[in-house]
Amino acid sequence: MCGIAGLILRNDAQPPPPETLARLTRALAHRGPDGTGQTMVGRIALISTRLAIIDLAGGDQPLFAGGAALVANAEIYNYRELRAAMPEVRFATGSDCEPALHRWLRDGSDYVKALRGMYAIAVHERAARTVTLSRDPFGIKPLYLAPIADGLAFASEPQALLEAGLAARSVRTAARDELLQMQFVTGPETIFEGINRLLPGETLVCADGHVLERHRIAALPDGGPEEITEEAALARLDAALADSIELHLRSDVPYGMFLSGGIDSSAVLAMMRRVTNQEVLAFTAGFEAPGAADERKAAKAVAEAVGARHETIGITEQMVWQHLPEIVACMDDPAADYAIIPSWFLARRARQDVKVALSGEGGDEIFAGYGRYRTAMRPWWLGGRVMRARGTFDRLDVLRSRPGTWRDGLGADEAAALQNGRSRLAVAQATDIAGWLPNDLLLKLDRCLMAHGIEGRTPLLDPAVAAATFCLPDALKVRSGRGKWLLRRWLERHLPAARPFAPKQGFTVPVGAWIAAAGARLGALVAASPAIEEIAEPSRVIALFRGAAGRREGFAAWTLLFYALWHRRHVIGLPPAGDVFATLAAR
Repeated sequence: MCGIAGLILRNDAQPPPPETLARLTRALAHRGPDGTGQTMVGRIALISTRLAIIDLAGGDQPLFAGGAALVANAEIYNYRELRAAMPEVRFATGSDCEPALHRWLRDGSDYVKALRGMYAIAVHERAARTVTLSRDPFGIKPLYLAPIADGLAFASEPQALLEAGLAARSVRTAARDELLQMQFVTGPETIFEGINRLLPGETLVCADGHVLERHRIAALPDGGPEEITEEAALARLDAALADSIELHLRSDVPYGMFLSGGIDSSAVLAMMRRVTNQEVLAFTAGFEAPGAADERKAAKAVAEAVGARHETIGITEQMVWQHLPEIVACMDDPAADYAIIPSWFLARRARQDVKVALSGEGGDEIFAGYGRYRTAMRPWWLGGRVMRARGTFDRLDVLRSRPGTWRDGLGADEAAALQNGRSRLAVAQATDIAGWLPNDLLLKLDRCLMAHGIEGRTPLLDPAVAAATFCLPDALKVRSGRGKWLLRRWLERHLPAARPFAPKQGFTVPVGAWIAAAGARLGALVAASPAIEEIAEPSRVIALFRGAAGRREGFAAWTLLFYALWHRRHVIGLPPAGDVFATLAAR
């Protein structure tokens, strides 16, 4: 796992400036604290900062073979199988990424079809002077591309392109409106003018400073609901989970997992215990706040049932106000999801013991867990409605102007999901897997964990798991008003201590209550932020923060607080200046 970056300049341009490469390397150092590397041939440069997970001594990047060089922010979980399938190759390292390079030499840009893992990869072929950029189908690992004066620049994070002076700190209004209304930004364009994402599953072939080809592979299988019995589906799910977890546990460094006590992470823990037959190290976060949902008790019961070592962390209001500026600072591609708070603190604690952490991220999308899916299943005359029909600031009268096109990107994802006889439920799942998952949940996991030099793995987001579950009939996904039916049935058999059919406690972060308690002071500081003054009336912002005890008002206040801190760091370019109050007050 690494940070990667590079320049693909026109053939008539000057060679890449060494200081630009140095700035890119420094900006990505947190993603790869174990070493750096680079290669420059002509007008093309590749950079890597390494977090060593597989082949600690020999897996440094760039990797070289057959006139090509590779840098990758990746874990290729089926690397052993790929090696076995190429007996003619003499591998120079034990790296999980070297087989990907040899598959590229054999198959060209189709090489990604053989890979099973999370990845953002750049391959430079010296003779043809091409660079192939690829991203995994679920978008677990990020990759960004920016046109520059002499060609193209790419990096694992937008902030690296900004810090290197390769892109402007300029906000796209449409993307800002998406962020405010939905908490994330959809599609290939980021919130920064001129910085684009590679889409999940996308591969680009670049040469002479231009993109020449685009290809894309899908994360989800085609087709409508299949006919299958519950017993057959349970057997297939069991085999897929065992296969995925076994692959995701391949590591040369200590690993653990994040345990919420909910369905998804409990299933991951149960299968980890089965395939390893060893004690698993599990981490759980809880909030030290009156009335806050606390997952630690449920997680403890699950951990004890499988004999896991269970470590907990209590998050206080003081801790949040102290560290929130640096938490938001790591979200350069912004997602105003308050779950960044526990994710960041969990990663900080876990890094004391492990370098890899598995999580249940993606379970709600793959197994159909969200309540909004059950609403989307119903026709409109029975109360059905499209997802995210209303934005955060609708009817709150806080913003200077009403966002008008904030749902366009989501609408495009919905239209693309309408295919091949899919049910309403499958369309809703596919819509979230295209937009919400890579641009909020997985982005949060990547940034909060990589800020501490820890790798996050998501075994429920695996081709085998998707193939086993996505085309199931709706009745095996949602039944009796409950989502994730099949996973609940599996967990009922294999880890009943998880109480999979008990009423869902729900996961909330008590930021609304905390903001309300500090509303007068915090509201004035947020209202005075240049980012907020541009989009909202200060008096209305102050009133919003004073009323933040309300659920909608609290989330809207959180969103403005996030945006004010984010804008200060990534648009104005100022680092955190202490706790949240000192940072907002500093100019």
